[in-house]
Amino acid sequence: MIPSAFPPSEEMARLTAGMLLEVGAVHLNAETPFTLASGLPSPTYIDCRKLISYPRIRSVLMDFLTVTVLRGAGFEAFDTVAGGETAGIPFAALVAERMGLPMIYVRKKPKGYGRNARIEGVMAEGDRVLLIEDLTTDGGSKLSFVDAIRDTGATCAHTAVIFSYGIFPETEKTLGDHGVSLHHLCTWWDVLEAARISRVFSESTLAEVESFLRAPRAWQAARQAE
Repeated sequence: MIPSAFPPSEEMARLTAGMLLEVGAVHLNAETPFTLASGLPSPTYIDCRKLISYPRIRSVLMDFLTVTVLRGAGFEAFDTVAGGETAGIPFAALVAERMGLPMIYVRKKPKGYGRNARIEGVMAEGDRVLLIEDLTTDGGSKLSFVDAIRDTGATCAHTAVIFSYGIFPETEKTLGDHGVSLHHLCTWWDVLEAARISRVFSESTLAEVESFLRAPRAWQAARQAE
């Protein structure tokens, strides 16, 4: 069921950041950086998959995500909800349930046998599809899913995530140039503020994380040169 009332975006961002910290989805390590999917180092890592194991939190967040999309795109903007393999699939199912819409999921690549399909589920030509994933960094990984949806004759002009890094200026441009609008609940800036309030991490770690957030490419280049 679609939630009928919801807090302002800023409050949803604050609450989402707090929930991510509460379930241990936020990992910060300035001394031994994590390696992102891009191969680049980062003192931050977030694991939104943990949220599926917390029923109360995932329910609130899916309400937040649903109303954020409907507020940004319109209440009658979609015919189908798609989840990106694999992290997007459970969240897409939960959002589709709230919107009262069919759900499909999109494989990262054809499965290599049978129909060799990338789209699983039923979707009609001309359907307006909302793509759901757990997070986005620079937006690039979403394009393959969007193209797979469009290749069927459907349209995909919106993607929604729980978490957007919010530090790479090319993210919205990359998606926008592809005709896709991004909807999200919170960013690293929201998490950093919540982490300072909760005092889960040391101030020295948070200072190094802030340095990364303010100039991520320079921070990564310096660490790669070490």
